[in-house]
Amino acid sequence: MGSLDTEAWREALLTHRARKDEFFADDPQSPLSAADRESFDGLSYFEPDQSYRIVTELDEYDTKETITVSTTTDGERDYLVWGSFAFERNGESVRLDAYRSEPESNRLWVPFRDETSGDETYGAGRYLDLEDPDDREGDAWVLDFNYAYNPFCAYNEQYECPLVPMENWLNVPIRAGEKTFE
Repeated sequence: MGSLDTEAWREALLTHRARKDEFFADDPQSPLSAADRESFDGLSYFEPDQSYRIVTELDEYDTKETITVSTTTDGERDYLVWGSFAFERNGESVRLDAYRSEPESNRLWVPFRDETSGDETYGAGRYLDLEDPDDREGDAWVLDFNYAYNPFCAYNEQYECPLVPMENWLNVPIRAGEKTFE
């Protein structure tokens, strides 16, 4: 794929955010309580920053181990550790594991905590979902942290969310995507 059209990228991101705000405000499946929906005027985000759109290869593991991830409600979920992404951020080498709930899935789940967690962003971490082929550029994957989102349990404790495995706790700030919900 050629060079990224910055305006088209920004427009797609802002459209995605507007649709998400509409869903949270109006949809019966919204994680917000009725009281929260009444005063809801949109989620809080970091400004779009193209430097957080990272194109990198997935180092797919030959053997996919199953890990059990604890959830916010003391439950557990199993995931296959599918591979890892490596990139640099602020001069630091960063590695994030990617998971699948089922081997046949086209989706990779990339949960992470970073230096903003518990301060500017949700303390338990945020998620990226990557779809094959939508989030691909050739053999590489696009990790666009501008799309990083809070799990539903950040908005309503009645939801059960998997916690970020320690392997994905980053020592760098990721100031992109959703901020803490007030």
